[in-house]
Amino acid sequence: MGQQPDVATPCAEAEARIAWVSQARCRQADPDELFVRGAAQRKAAVICRHCPVIAECGADALDNRVEFGVWGGMTERQRRALLKQHPEVVSWAEFFAAQRKHRSAV
Repeated sequence: MGQQPDVATPCAEAEARIAWVSQARCRQADPDELFVRGAAQRKAAVICRHCPVIAECGADALDNRVEFGVWGGMTERQRRALLKQHPEVVSWAEFFAAQRKHRSAV
């Protein structure tokens, strides 16, 4: 019998998400501070600056087309712009990893 392809299961995906969410700087924040409108979003994104899981958070929001709130240091407008600029992206985690790899090689 051949080897089964390495396919993520819903359980594995949920476990991976729980792992990064538990490390997020905003986990103790009041959600009302992160789900704000307009210019207040930039202020809300300050909490993300030194977050150890900023890439995972941003990728999760983009992959799931989250429309509201600050995620991964990005405002709603910034996420919409990325989605529009890169409609070909299937996995934002892979996209961000490739960008980091490219930057470190330069």
